[in-house]
Amino acid sequence: MRSRLFLLLCFFLILLTSCDERSDSSDQSNSVSSYQDDKTTIQTEDSREMADSGKEQTEQKAEETEVPKADTYDVDQRKVIYTADTRIEVKDLQKKIATLESLIIDYNGYIVESSRSNDTEEKNSTGFITARVPQTNFKTFMDEVESGEGKLLSNNISGQDVTEEYVDLESRLQSKKVVEKRLLAFMEQAEKTEDLLAISEDLAEVQEEIEQITGRMNYLQNKADLATVHIEIQENNVSLEDGDLNTWEATKQQFIKSINFLLKVISNVFVFIAGNMPVLILISVLGWLGWIFIRKWVKQNHKEK
Repeated sequence: MRSRLFLLLCFFLILLTSCDERSDSSDQSNSVSSYQDDKTTIQTEDSREMADSGKEQTEQKAEETEVPKADTYDVDQRKVIYTADTRIEVKDLQKKIATLESLIIDYNGYIVESSRSNDTEEKNSTGFITARVPQTNFKTFMDEVESGEGKLLSNNISGQDVTEEYVDLESRLQSKKVVEKRLLAFMEQAEKTEDLLAISEDLAEVQEEIEQITGRMNYLQNKADLATVHIEIQENNVSLEDGDLNTWEATKQQFIKSINFLLKVISNVFVFIAGNMPVLILISVLGWLGWIFIRKWVKQNHKEK
């Protein structure tokens, strides 16, 4: 009797242990299966969003904070990159450069590049300044540059509206963050090493995409917040040295020029004679002989008559 009860008890314990192992295995299988199914769903949704950003989001993404569309932004809210190219002619280049550099600082901007070049043949100088100025001060700054000292040769202002690109990046960033949140949740639930490796690989890829999107958004934001201004300054410094000379100095210079001209002519004649001496001697001899021959011929004809 006791042996039968002991056998029944052992059989019952073995049966319970087997059921627990099956249950654990089933739970792990369901967890991995759930990750694989959800991963497929995430990839499908992300591919659908990249294929057509204008389609409606899935129900889970709709629960997240929605990003406003680009056409709903006001004029002041739009992301516009402004660039200005200006050319100015001045009499004092160094003074104008110092004035512009001070003006840039006054409008909370900063200088990206400042250079100066001299043309020794033309006897003039050119300066270049590249600056970044806050967009809120951009218009007043350009008015100061145009109305300042010097002659405005040209001025070109262009704007590039990147609101649509910025909104699209913001929407993609929200989607990637949803995927990142899911993967982190699956990583906490996973128990097998192969599952952790698979989830870690997908998570690293998503986080890299998030960094790329964030970097592009920061670049566009910086370009929109600070306008870029290129200024070329040309110096037009006319020399009046000749007009400042008095009559006596002008007479002396003219006399010296005349003497130099005569000396130059005499020098050229001397060089011509000395250099062509053999030819000149030959021509002189031939001319003398010809003159004698003609003289004799004339005398002979005169006697015959």
